[in-house]
Amino acid sequence: MKRLLDIAPPVGLTLILLLVWEAACRLLHLPIYFLPPPSDVAVALVQAGPRLATSALVTFRMALTALLVAGIIGTGLALAVSLHRAAERAVRPLAVVLQVTPIVAIAPLVLIWFGIDHAERAVVALAAAVAFFPIFSGVLTGLRSADPDLERLFDLYAAHPLQRLWRLRLPSALPFALEGLRVAAGQAVIGAVVAEFVSGSGATQGLAWRLLEAGNRLRTAEMLAGLVCLAVLGLLLNAAVAGIARIITRTRPR
Repeated sequence: MKRLLDIAPPVGLTLILLLVWEAACRLLHLPIYFLPPPSDVAVALVQAGPRLATSALVTFRMALTALLVAGIIGTGLALAVSLHRAAERAVRPLAVVLQVTPIVAIAPLVLIWFGIDHAERAVVALAAAVAFFPIFSGVLTGLRSADPDLERLFDLYAAHPLQRLWRLRLPSALPFALEGLRVAAGQAVIGAVVAEFVSGSGATQGLAWRLLEAGNRLRTAEMLAGLVCLAVLGLLLNAAVAGIARIITRTRPR
Protein backbone atom coordinates (compact mmCIF):
# COMPACT_ATOMS: atom_id res chain seq x y z
CA MET A 1 0.00 0.00 0.00
CA LYS A 2 2.81 2.38 0.88
CA ARG A 3 4.48 1.70 -2.46
CA LEU A 4 1.26 2.59 -4.29
CA LEU A 5 1.02 5.84 -2.34
CA ASP A 6 4.62 6.65 -3.27
CA ILE A 7 4.11 6.20 -7.00
CA ALA A 8 0.62 7.77 -7.16
CA PRO A 9 1.78 11.45 -7.27
CA PRO A 10 4.30 11.10 -10.15
CA VAL A 11 1.94 8.85 -12.13
CA GLY A 12 -0.95 11.25 -11.61
CA LEU A 13 1.12 14.27 -12.64
CA THR A 14 2.38 12.45 -15.74
CA LEU A 15 -1.17 11.59 -16.80
CA ILE A 16 -2.30 15.19 -16.32
CA LEU A 17 0.60 16.50 -18.42
CA LEU A 18 -0.15 13.99 -21.17
CA LEU A 19 -3.83 15.00 -21.23
CA VAL A 20 -2.90 18.69 -21.42
CA TRP A 21 -0.41 17.93 -24.21
CA GLU A 22 -3.02 15.94 -26.18
CA ALA A 23 -5.66 18.62 -25.76
CA ALA A 24 -3.29 21.42 -26.76
CA CYS A 25 -2.24 19.62 -29.94
CA ARG A 26 -5.86 18.96 -30.92
CA LEU A 27 -7.23 22.40 -30.09
CA LEU A 28 -4.35 24.40 -31.58
CA HIS A 29 -4.14 22.14 -34.67
CA LEU A 30 -0.37 21.91 -34.40
CA PRO A 31 1.40 20.34 -37.40
CA ILE A 32 2.29 16.75 -36.69
CA TYR A 33 5.92 17.32 -37.72
CA PHE A 34 6.16 20.16 -35.18
CA LEU A 35 4.59 18.52 -32.12
CA PRO A 36 2.54 15.33 -32.46
CA PRO A 37 0.05 14.44 -29.69
CA PRO A 38 0.89 11.64 -27.24
CA SER A 39 -1.52 9.31 -29.04
CA ASP A 40 0.57 9.57 -32.22
CA VAL A 41 3.73 8.99 -30.21
CA ALA A 42 2.17 5.84 -28.78
CA VAL A 43 1.31 4.64 -32.30
CA ALA A 44 4.87 5.34 -33.45
CA LEU A 45 6.19 3.51 -30.41
CA VAL A 46 4.22 0.42 -31.41
CA GLN A 47 5.07 0.61 -35.10
CA ALA A 48 8.78 1.29 -34.62
CA GLY A 49 8.99 -0.85 -31.50
CA PRO A 50 11.16 -3.67 -32.93
CA ARG A 51 13.72 -1.22 -34.40
CA LEU A 52 13.83 0.89 -31.29
CA ALA A 53 14.13 -2.14 -29.02
CA THR A 54 17.07 -3.48 -31.02
CA SER A 55 18.80 -0.11 -30.92
CA ALA A 56 18.02 0.26 -27.21
CA LEU A 57 19.81 -3.02 -26.52
CA VAL A 58 22.85 -1.74 -28.42
CA THR A 59 22.88 1.51 -26.43
CA PHE A 60 22.35 -0.39 -23.19
CA ARG A 61 25.27 -2.70 -23.94
CA MET A 62 27.57 0.21 -24.71
CA ALA A 63 26.47 2.15 -21.62
CA LEU A 64 26.86 -0.90 -19.38
CA THR A 65 30.31 -1.66 -20.80
CA ALA A 66 31.32 1.96 -20.28
CA LEU A 67 30.04 1.85 -16.70
CA LEU A 68 32.09 -1.28 -15.97
CA VAL A 69 35.22 0.26 -17.50
CA ALA A 70 34.71 3.50 -15.58
CA GLY A 71 34.06 1.56 -12.38
CA ILE A 72 37.23 -0.50 -12.66
CA ILE A 73 39.48 2.42 -13.61
CA GLY A 74 37.87 4.95 -11.26
CA THR A 75 37.86 2.64 -8.24
CA GLY A 76 41.36 1.33 -8.90
CA LEU A 77 42.81 4.81 -9.35
CA ALA A 78 41.05 6.13 -6.24
CA LEU A 79 42.39 3.24 -4.16
CA ALA A 80 45.90 3.79 -5.50
CA VAL A 81 46.10 7.54 -4.90
CA SER A 82 44.42 7.32 -1.49
CA LEU A 83 47.56 5.67 -0.13
CA HIS A 84 49.65 8.79 -0.79
CA ARG A 85 48.57 12.41 -0.34
CA ALA A 86 51.02 13.61 -2.99
CA ALA A 87 49.55 11.21 -5.55
CA GLU A 88 46.03 12.41 -4.74
CA ARG A 89 47.05 16.07 -5.15
CA ALA A 90 48.63 15.19 -8.51
CA VAL A 91 45.78 13.11 -9.93
CA ARG A 92 42.65 14.92 -8.71
CA PRO A 93 43.13 18.07 -10.88
CA LEU A 94 43.57 15.89 -13.96
CA ALA A 95 40.37 14.03 -13.11
CA VAL A 96 38.54 17.35 -12.76
CA VAL A 97 39.90 18.50 -16.14
CA LEU A 98 38.53 15.31 -17.71
CA GLN A 99 35.17 15.92 -16.07
CA VAL A 100 34.77 19.53 -17.23
CA THR A 101 35.97 18.91 -20.80
CA PRO A 102 32.88 18.65 -23.06
CA ILE A 103 32.54 15.24 -24.63
CA VAL A 104 31.65 16.82 -27.97
CA ALA A 105 35.10 18.44 -28.03
CA ILE A 106 37.07 15.21 -27.66
CA ALA A 107 34.72 12.86 -29.53
CA PRO A 108 36.22 13.48 -33.01
CA LEU A 109 39.72 12.88 -31.66
CA VAL A 110 38.73 9.62 -29.94
CA LEU A 111 36.93 8.50 -33.10
CA ILE A 112 40.15 9.08 -35.07
CA TRP A 113 42.16 7.07 -32.55
CA PHE A 114 39.80 4.10 -32.64
CA GLY A 115 38.94 4.41 -36.31
CA ILE A 116 35.61 4.64 -38.11
CA ASP A 117 35.50 0.85 -38.33
CA HIS A 118 35.48 0.65 -34.51
CA ALA A 119 32.93 3.35 -33.74
CA GLU A 120 31.39 1.28 -30.94
CA ARG A 121 34.72 1.18 -29.09
CA ALA A 122 35.00 4.95 -29.41
CA VAL A 123 31.47 5.40 -28.02
CA VAL A 124 32.27 3.12 -25.06
CA ALA A 125 35.50 5.02 -24.37
CA LEU A 126 33.73 8.39 -24.44
CA ALA A 127 30.87 7.17 -22.25
CA ALA A 128 33.40 5.72 -19.79
CA ALA A 129 35.19 9.08 -19.68
CA VAL A 130 31.91 10.76 -18.75
CA ALA A 131 31.08 8.16 -16.07
CA PHE A 132 34.60 8.06 -14.64
CA PHE A 133 34.57 11.13 -12.38
CA PRO A 134 31.49 10.36 -10.20
CA ILE A 135 32.96 6.95 -9.35
CA PHE A 136 36.48 8.23 -8.78
CA SER A 137 35.31 11.18 -6.69
CA GLY A 138 32.83 9.09 -4.69
CA VAL A 139 35.34 6.38 -3.81
CA LEU A 140 38.09 8.87 -2.97
CA THR A 141 35.79 10.99 -0.82
CA GLY A 142 34.59 7.88 0.97
CA LEU A 143 38.12 6.71 1.64
CA ARG A 144 38.85 10.06 3.28
CA SER A 145 35.68 9.99 5.39
CA ALA A 146 36.74 7.35 7.91
CA ASP A 147 36.18 8.13 11.59
CA PRO A 148 39.15 10.20 12.87
CA ASP A 149 39.08 8.36 16.20
CA LEU A 150 39.45 5.04 14.38
CA GLU A 151 42.24 6.54 12.28
CA ARG A 152 44.10 7.42 15.48
CA LEU A 153 43.47 3.93 16.82
CA PHE A 154 45.07 2.44 13.72
CA ASP A 155 47.98 4.85 14.21
CA LEU A 156 48.32 3.64 17.77
CA TYR A 157 48.66 0.04 16.62
CA ALA A 158 51.02 1.05 13.78
CA ALA A 159 48.74 -0.47 11.17
CA HIS A 160 50.13 -1.02 7.68
CA PRO A 161 48.59 1.25 4.99
CA LEU A 162 47.01 -1.76 3.29
CA GLN A 163 45.52 -2.92 6.62
CA ARG A 164 44.11 0.56 7.18
CA LEU A 165 42.68 0.56 3.67
CA TRP A 166 41.06 -2.87 3.90
CA ARG A 167 39.75 -2.77 7.47
CA LEU A 168 38.84 0.88 7.93
CA ARG A 169 38.63 3.01 4.80
CA LEU A 170 36.95 0.60 2.38
CA PRO A 171 33.94 -0.01 4.67
CA SER A 172 33.64 3.75 5.20
CA ALA A 173 33.83 4.40 1.46
CA LEU A 174 31.13 1.92 0.45
CA PRO A 175 28.10 4.28 0.71
CA PHE A 176 29.96 7.00 -1.21
CA ALA A 177 31.08 4.52 -3.86
CA LEU A 178 27.54 3.21 -4.37
CA GLU A 179 26.16 6.73 -4.72
CA GLY A 180 28.89 7.57 -7.22
CA LEU A 181 28.04 4.43 -9.16
CA ARG A 182 24.36 5.39 -9.24
CA VAL A 183 25.19 8.83 -10.65
CA ALA A 184 27.66 7.31 -13.11
CA ALA A 185 24.96 4.95 -14.45
CA GLY A 186 22.95 7.88 -15.76
CA GLN A 187 26.10 9.59 -17.02
CA ALA A 188 27.07 6.48 -18.96
CA VAL A 189 23.78 6.49 -20.86
CA ILE A 190 24.11 10.21 -21.60
CA GLY A 191 27.71 9.77 -22.68
CA ALA A 192 26.88 6.86 -24.98
CA VAL A 193 24.08 8.75 -26.72
CA VAL A 194 26.04 12.00 -27.08
CA ALA A 195 29.10 10.12 -28.35
CA GLU A 196 27.01 8.34 -30.97
CA PHE A 197 25.48 11.65 -32.06
CA VAL A 198 28.91 13.23 -32.45
CA SER A 199 30.46 10.23 -34.19
CA GLY A 200 28.09 10.78 -37.12
CA SER A 201 28.33 7.10 -38.00
CA GLY A 202 25.52 4.61 -38.19
CA ALA A 203 27.87 1.72 -37.47
CA THR A 204 26.70 1.39 -33.87
CA GLN A 205 22.97 1.49 -34.74
CA GLY A 206 22.07 2.67 -31.24
CA LEU A 207 19.15 4.84 -30.17
CA ALA A 208 20.97 8.05 -31.08
CA TRP A 209 21.24 6.91 -34.69
CA ARG A 210 17.52 6.13 -34.74
CA LEU A 211 16.81 9.65 -33.43
CA LEU A 212 18.98 11.19 -36.14
CA GLU A 213 17.34 9.05 -38.80
CA ALA A 214 13.83 10.00 -37.67
CA GLY A 215 14.78 13.67 -37.39
CA ASN A 216 16.18 13.81 -40.91
CA ARG A 217 12.87 12.43 -42.19
CA LEU A 218 10.76 14.74 -39.98
CA ARG A 219 9.26 11.76 -38.15
CA THR A 220 8.77 13.71 -34.95
CA ALA A 221 6.50 11.11 -33.38
CA GLU A 222 9.15 8.44 -33.89
CA MET A 223 11.78 10.77 -32.42
CA LEU A 224 9.69 11.21 -29.30
CA ALA A 225 9.13 7.46 -29.15
CA GLY A 226 12.91 7.02 -29.23
CA LEU A 227 13.25 9.51 -26.38
CA VAL A 228 10.73 7.49 -24.39
CA CYS A 229 12.84 4.37 -24.94
CA LEU A 230 15.93 6.29 -23.92
CA ALA A 231 14.30 7.51 -20.71
CA VAL A 232 13.13 3.98 -19.88
CA LEU A 233 16.64 2.69 -20.57
CA GLY A 234 18.17 5.21 -18.17
CA LEU A 235 15.60 4.42 -15.49
CA LEU A 236 16.19 0.67 -15.80
CA LEU A 237 19.97 1.04 -15.51
CA ASN A 238 19.60 3.39 -12.56
CA ALA A 239 17.13 1.03 -10.86
CA ALA A 240 19.47 -1.94 -11.42
CA VAL A 241 22.37 -0.09 -9.81
CA ALA A 242 20.15 1.07 -6.94
CA GLY A 243 18.97 -2.52 -6.38
CA ILE A 244 22.53 -3.82 -6.31
CA ALA A 245 23.43 -1.06 -3.85
CA ARG A 246 20.58 -2.05 -1.54
CA ILE A 247 21.63 -5.70 -1.61
CA ILE A 248 25.25 -4.83 -0.83
CA THR A 249 24.21 -2.44 1.96
CA ARG A 250 21.97 -5.04 3.59
CA THR A 251 24.41 -7.93 3.36
CA ARG A 252 27.66 -6.19 4.30
CA PRO A 253 28.95 -6.92 7.82
CA ARG A 254 28.45 -4.19 10.39
